[in-house]
Amino acid sequence: RRGCNGWARRGPEGLGAVGSGRGGGAEELAGPSGGGGQEEGGWRGQSRGSPQQLAERYADLAASYSEALRQREEREWHNGRLRQENARLRLENRRLRRENRCLFRQTLLGPGPGPDQTPPAAERGEEAEALRAQLGRLQEKHRRALRHLRRCRAASGPEASDLEDRELDELLQEDEQP
Repeated sequence: RRGCNGWARRGPEGLGAVGSGRGGGAEELAGPSGGGGQEEGGWRGQSRGSPQQLAERYADLAASYSEALRQREEREWHNGRLRQENARLRLENRRLRRENRCLFRQTLLGPGPGPDQTPPAAERGEEAEALRAQLGRLQEKHRRALRHLRRCRAASGPEASDLEDRELDELLQEDEQP
Protein backbone atom coordinates (compact mmCIF):
# COMPACT_ATOMS: atom_id res chain seq x y z
CA ARG A 1 0.00 0.00 0.00
CA ARG A 2 1.25 3.44 -0.85
CA GLY A 3 1.60 6.27 1.62
CA CYS A 4 2.68 4.14 4.57
CA ASN A 5 6.31 4.43 5.70
CA GLY A 6 6.15 1.30 7.74
CA TRP A 7 5.71 2.80 11.18
CA ALA A 8 2.15 1.51 11.43
CA ARG A 9 3.44 -2.01 10.79
CA ARG A 10 6.19 -1.69 13.37
CA GLY A 11 3.89 -0.23 15.96
CA PRO A 12 4.59 2.61 18.40
CA GLU A 13 7.91 1.11 19.51
CA GLY A 14 9.24 1.53 15.95
CA LEU A 15 9.00 5.30 16.31
CA GLY A 16 11.36 5.35 19.27
CA ALA A 17 14.23 3.80 17.35
CA VAL A 18 15.97 6.96 16.22
CA GLY A 19 18.42 6.42 13.42
CA SER A 20 17.54 2.76 13.12
CA GLY A 21 18.14 3.00 9.40
CA ARG A 22 14.62 2.01 8.59
CA GLY A 23 13.48 5.60 7.96
CA GLY A 24 10.54 6.11 10.23
CA GLY A 25 11.72 7.95 13.30
CA ALA A 26 10.09 11.19 14.34
CA GLU A 27 13.33 13.16 14.00
CA GLU A 28 13.97 11.77 10.53
CA LEU A 29 10.46 12.65 9.36
CA ALA A 30 10.63 16.13 10.83
CA GLY A 31 13.70 16.91 8.79
CA PRO A 32 16.65 19.13 9.68
CA SER A 33 14.51 22.23 10.13
CA GLY A 34 12.20 20.52 12.57
CA GLY A 35 9.26 21.97 10.64
CA GLY A 36 7.39 18.73 10.18
CA GLY A 37 7.47 17.53 6.61
CA GLN A 38 8.59 18.26 3.12
CA GLU A 39 7.16 21.76 3.00
CA GLU A 40 5.33 24.02 5.42
CA GLY A 41 2.06 22.26 4.45
CA GLY A 42 2.42 19.47 7.00
CA TRP A 43 2.79 15.75 6.77
CA ARG A 44 1.33 15.20 3.34
CA GLY A 45 0.61 11.56 2.71
CA GLN A 46 1.42 10.64 6.29
CA SER A 47 -1.18 9.18 8.59
CA ARG A 48 -1.78 10.81 11.94
CA GLY A 49 -3.25 9.20 14.96
CA SER A 50 -3.03 5.91 16.76
CA PRO A 51 -3.37 2.60 14.96
CA GLN A 52 -6.83 2.23 16.50
CA GLN A 53 -7.93 5.60 15.04
CA LEU A 54 -6.46 4.65 11.68
CA ALA A 55 -8.30 1.34 11.75
CA GLU A 56 -11.55 3.14 12.57
CA ARG A 57 -11.03 5.62 9.74
CA TYR A 58 -10.23 2.76 7.37
CA ALA A 59 -13.38 0.93 8.47
CA ASP A 60 -15.43 4.11 7.95
CA LEU A 61 -13.97 4.56 4.48
CA ALA A 62 -14.65 0.92 3.61
CA ALA A 63 -18.24 1.24 4.86
CA SER A 64 -18.73 4.47 2.89
CA TYR A 65 -17.30 2.85 -0.21
CA SER A 66 -19.51 -0.23 0.08
CA GLU A 67 -22.54 2.04 0.67
CA ALA A 68 -21.64 4.07 -2.43
CA LEU A 69 -21.35 0.84 -4.44
CA ARG A 70 -24.71 -0.35 -3.12
CA GLN A 71 -26.35 2.97 -4.03
CA ARG A 72 -24.77 2.86 -7.48
CA GLU A 73 -26.11 -0.66 -8.09
CA GLU A 74 -29.52 0.44 -6.86
CA ARG A 75 -29.48 3.47 -9.21
CA GLU A 76 -28.44 1.30 -12.15
CA TRP A 77 -31.21 -1.19 -11.37
CA HIS A 78 -33.74 1.63 -11.04
CA ASN A 79 -32.54 3.25 -14.30
CA GLY A 80 -32.88 -0.10 -16.09
CA ARG A 81 -36.42 -0.46 -14.78
CA LEU A 82 -37.23 3.09 -15.93
CA ARG A 83 -35.79 2.38 -19.38
CA GLN A 84 -37.99 -0.71 -19.70
CA GLU A 85 -41.04 1.25 -18.56
CA ASN A 86 -40.18 4.03 -21.02
CA ALA A 87 -39.91 1.55 -23.91
CA ARG A 88 -43.24 -0.04 -22.93
CA LEU A 89 -44.92 3.37 -22.76
CA ARG A 90 -43.47 4.36 -26.14
CA LEU A 91 -44.97 1.24 -27.71
CA GLU A 92 -48.30 1.85 -26.03
CA ASN A 93 -48.22 5.48 -27.18
CA ARG A 94 -47.64 4.37 -30.79
CA ARG A 95 -50.51 1.89 -30.54
CA LEU A 96 -52.84 4.55 -29.12
CA ARG A 97 -51.88 7.05 -31.83
CA ARG A 98 -52.58 4.43 -34.49
CA GLU A 99 -55.92 3.64 -32.90
CA ASN A 100 -56.75 7.35 -32.65
CA ARG A 101 -55.98 7.90 -36.34
CA CYS A 102 -58.14 4.91 -37.25
CA LEU A 103 -61.06 6.17 -35.16
CA PHE A 104 -60.66 9.67 -36.59
CA ARG A 105 -60.79 8.29 -40.14
CA GLN A 106 -63.86 6.25 -39.31
CA THR A 107 -65.55 9.35 -37.89
CA LEU A 108 -64.70 11.37 -40.99
CA LEU A 109 -65.86 8.68 -43.39
CA GLY A 110 -68.95 7.91 -41.40
CA PRO A 111 -70.52 4.53 -40.80
CA GLY A 112 -70.61 3.81 -44.53
CA PRO A 113 -69.19 0.73 -46.16
CA GLY A 114 -65.48 0.07 -46.23
CA PRO A 115 -63.33 0.58 -49.31
CA ASP A 116 -63.68 -3.06 -50.37
CA GLN A 117 -67.49 -3.07 -50.20
CA THR A 118 -69.76 -1.36 -52.74
CA PRO A 119 -73.07 0.02 -51.54
CA PRO A 120 -76.25 -1.60 -52.90
CA ALA A 121 -77.99 0.03 -55.85
CA ALA A 122 -80.86 1.30 -53.66
CA GLU A 123 -78.43 3.16 -51.40
CA ARG A 124 -76.64 4.64 -54.42
CA GLY A 125 -79.96 5.85 -55.81
CA GLU A 126 -80.93 7.41 -52.46
CA GLU A 127 -77.53 9.08 -52.24
CA ALA A 128 -77.84 10.43 -55.79
CA GLU A 129 -81.31 11.79 -55.00
CA ALA A 130 -80.01 13.48 -51.85
CA LEU A 131 -77.15 15.04 -53.81
CA ARG A 132 -79.59 16.31 -56.49
CA ALA A 133 -81.78 17.89 -53.81
CA GLN A 134 -78.74 19.53 -52.23
CA LEU A 135 -77.64 20.84 -55.65
CA GLY A 136 -81.10 22.31 -56.24
CA ARG A 137 -81.01 24.08 -52.86
CA LEU A 138 -77.55 25.50 -53.59
CA GLN A 139 -78.63 26.71 -57.05
CA GLU A 140 -81.64 28.45 -55.51
CA LYS A 141 -79.39 30.16 -52.95
CA HIS A 142 -77.12 31.25 -55.80
CA ARG A 143 -80.05 32.76 -57.73
CA ARG A 144 -81.22 34.67 -54.65
CA ALA A 145 -77.71 36.00 -54.08
CA LEU A 146 -77.50 37.16 -57.70
CA ARG A 147 -80.86 38.94 -57.42
CA HIS A 148 -79.63 40.63 -54.27
CA LEU A 149 -76.46 41.70 -56.09
CA ARG A 150 -78.54 43.16 -58.94
CA ARG A 151 -80.57 45.21 -56.46
CA CYS A 152 -77.40 46.39 -54.70
CA ARG A 153 -75.83 47.29 -58.05
CA ALA A 154 -78.87 49.28 -59.10
CA ALA A 155 -78.91 51.07 -55.74
CA SER A 156 -75.16 51.85 -55.70
CA GLY A 157 -75.15 53.65 -59.00
CA PRO A 158 -72.04 54.56 -60.96
CA GLU A 159 -69.60 54.49 -58.01
CA ALA A 160 -69.30 50.66 -58.04
CA SER A 161 -65.86 49.46 -59.10
CA ASP A 162 -65.19 48.07 -62.58
CA LEU A 163 -63.90 44.78 -61.21
CA GLU A 164 -67.08 44.14 -59.25
CA ASP A 165 -69.15 45.08 -62.32
CA ARG A 166 -67.31 42.63 -64.54
CA GLU A 167 -67.58 39.82 -62.00
CA LEU A 168 -71.27 40.53 -61.48
CA ASP A 169 -71.90 40.67 -65.24
CA GLU A 170 -70.24 37.26 -65.65
CA LEU A 171 -72.34 35.78 -62.84
CA LEU A 172 -75.54 37.25 -64.25
CA GLN A 173 -74.78 35.93 -67.73
CA GLU A 174 -74.07 32.45 -66.34
CA ASP A 175 -77.37 32.56 -64.46
CA GLU A 176 -79.34 33.59 -67.56
CA GLN A 177 -77.93 30.74 -69.67
CA PRO A 178 -79.82 27.43 -69.36
